[in-house]
Amino acid sequence: MNYTINKIDGIAIFTLNEIRLDANISGLVKGEFTSIVKENSVRKMVIDLSSVESCDSSGLSTLLVANRLMGSVSGSLRIVCPSKKILTLIKITQLDKVLKLSNSYEEAMSELKLLH
Repeated sequence: MNYTINKIDGIAIFTLNEIRLDANISGLVKGEFTSIVKENSVRKMVIDLSSVESCDSSGLSTLLVANRLMGSVSGSLRIVCPSKKILTLIKITQLDKVLKLSNSYEEAMSELKLLH
């Protein structure tokens, strides 16, 4: 699994450098999210899916786990999801009502910086 984790102004940025977010890597990604939140005391996180072209139900589950983890620490999460295909999947499953989506990394960062 190829990804990067950076921290800027107290915001953790998880960038998944994979074409698919699916059952093959979802368990590993969930583990990374748990580590980021629990071990690093992160309260704000961006998940950048700009490189991801497809996602299955396991991938959606991974995003929900991240959302739940951030909620457990009263944190805030933004998911950068420019892919129309993944956006459509998120809307069909009505997860757009649960997950906070951003069109770009810059948009996600500016939204989180405004929160205290």
